[in-house]
Amino acid sequence: MVFLSPLFLLGLFAALIPIAIHLIRKEKPPKLMFSTIRFLKKTSKKLVLFQQIQQWLLLLLRAALIALLVFAFARPLFNQSVSRLLDTEPQSVVILLDASMSMAYGERFDNAKDAVLDLLDALSPGDEAALVVFAAGVQSLQELTTDTDSLRSTVQNLGQPGFGVTRFLPNLRLADQMLAASRYENREIFLVSDFQQTGLTDAEAGFKLAPGVRFNGIDVGDDASSNLVLTDVRSPEQLLEGVEQQSILARVRSTGAVHLQQAEVTLSVDGSLVDRRQADLTNTSEAVVTLTAGFDSSGTRVGQVTVNGDNFSVDNSFYFTVDVSPRISVLLINGDASDNWYDDEGHWFNLALSSSDQAAFTVQSTEPSSFTPSMLAGTDVVALLNVGDLSGGQAQALERFTLDGGSLFIAPGDRVNPQQFNQQFGNISPAILGTSNQEQLDDYLVIADLDRRHPIFRSLTNEWSARFQRHWTMEPDSQATVLMRFDNTDPALVERDAGQGKVLLFASTMDLAWNNLPLQGMFLPFVHESLRHLVEPPAKERAYQVGQVINLQIEDASASVSAVGPDGAALQVENGVVTVNMPGIVRARVDGEEQFFAVNVLAEESNLLRTPVATIHDDIINPDTNPIPSRQVRTAQLIAELEQPQRVWWWIIGLVMALLLVEARIANRTYR
Repeated sequence: MVFLSPLFLLGLFAALIPIAIHLIRKEKPPKLMFSTIRFLKKTSKKLVLFQQIQQWLLLLLRAALIALLVFAFARPLFNQSVSRLLDTEPQSVVILLDASMSMAYGERFDNAKDAVLDLLDALSPGDEAALVVFAAGVQSLQELTTDTDSLRSTVQNLGQPGFGVTRFLPNLRLADQMLAASRYENREIFLVSDFQQTGLTDAEAGFKLAPGVRFNGIDVGDDASSNLVLTDVRSPEQLLEGVEQQSILARVRSTGAVHLQQAEVTLSVDGSLVDRRQADLTNTSEAVVTLTAGFDSSGTRVGQVTVNGDNFSVDNSFYFTVDVSPRISVLLINGDASDNWYDDEGHWFNLALSSSDQAAFTVQSTEPSSFTPSMLAGTDVVALLNVGDLSGGQAQALERFTLDGGSLFIAPGDRVNPQQFNQQFGNISPAILGTSNQEQLDDYLVIADLDRRHPIFRSLTNEWSARFQRHWTMEPDSQATVLMRFDNTDPALVERDAGQGKVLLFASTMDLAWNNLPLQGMFLPFVHESLRHLVEPPAKERAYQVGQVINLQIEDASASVSAVGPDGAALQVENGVVTVNMPGIVRARVDGEEQFFAVNVLAEESNLLRTPVATIHDDIINPDTNPIPSRQVRTAQLIAELEQPQRVWWWIIGLVMALLLVEARIANRTYR
């Protein structure tokens, strides 16, 4: 026998009430002495004994009446298994626990862990469950198992959430796939999250759970959230030492349900505070703050912009690096010097390099007759402008200079003999000079094609309007790259790596003799970017986001490599790449050369606005899924189904009514 309402059995203690009353009424009456009792009839002992038996029978009847009433309310059943009532149908459950950065706000993650533990406690023996801790992707996964203790231990040992962004749909898809291999037809997904609005993307729009899979969202977020975030920071990537103060632009935004009106923004360089500004957000949700800093010494400088004024410090800092380079030393060999500056071959080129006090170049000018190999010491790039009368020793010195890591910029003019040039510079020249073609009167060539992906032209967005009346025809070397072409398809600018150095060969002059390029707005940036490209190493990606792979760009597989994360812990480097899961500065060392990389969180994860659980439910639930009642409802339905044919409590109530009649009759005879 089992009882459908076992708590009513506590009423059996009420059966003690008649016994207590009987014991109270059992007190012996006091004896009174009469002067004479000869006129009183003597009561027989047999009658007294019979009345005592009736009283005990009445006591048992009353106690039995109470006990039977208790049994009736407890609703007994016969010949049924208790297990069927305790577990009407086993189920397969996948629990998704959000561990993205927004879950670190307040007590969200602690509340989420408590919610998961409650879900595990509510499972019945035989149920199977899986646990997926996720952000953008899976951070940890435990497959479907009936060992809920192991899942409970995993949840209890979880630390703080990471810095990843929220992505719901990929992880819901994974849970759906896991349930496809489950043992039971009763399948359900529980998503425990703050339901951040940015977690829903259009990447997997239209995704639906499999038919029959139920979805239950448990929201641990809070509506009264507030946060300050740096949505964008604009800082220079490369600078020259000694430049004036540089502006750093920081965009500050107030996110969340509660608007914050004030924010303090600070700028630190190499760990030292250099500027502080206030951002007024009273009448707007975001503001741009201008910070200033000086970068005097060369090397890689580390910067940090921090916003203060909220209670969520996880996303309050933005990191960046600035490579400060020494000025580029240029040796200008002027092959057609003139007292008239307008006709001087090197005038326009030199003017472009020294156009301001903060120029990136230091220029030393000489003529071919005065050039000596000793001038190459400390020189980064040599510019040969219309130089055609170099000696063999001078040409050899320039060749060794280039092969050892120096760079050449060559712009031949009418003083250049093509046979002599090809002989002297054939080993390093990007092309063989042919003939210098003169266009007919009122005719000219223009630049028709250039490689805009090349570092020289990447930042040059304006169109080329220069006109060329004369140019050299060139046959590019097999190892050279044509960067520019005239509209007649002849090469205009050719590049070649020579040893450890680089050489650029321009098909015309850098003065007004053959073209009007020096009078165009593109002349100065073209000269600057060409020389920068010849000297500076290729720009490396220095800014990354949490979770991205950092490429250390290791050219030698045998190089000694190490990396340290923002927290000071050593990072594992595999095949020249490293992954960082927290914001800050990563310090890497490749063959003794130190490199710095800035890692930041995604600003979208700092947006604490939330989306209703019903929105996700309506988006992903399959229309072919019929609602399945909860375990409690199904248990109640089974109870009613089992109880219907028996109705034992009806018979007990009937027996109680009969016993009440018997009790009334006995009580009436006993105390008459």
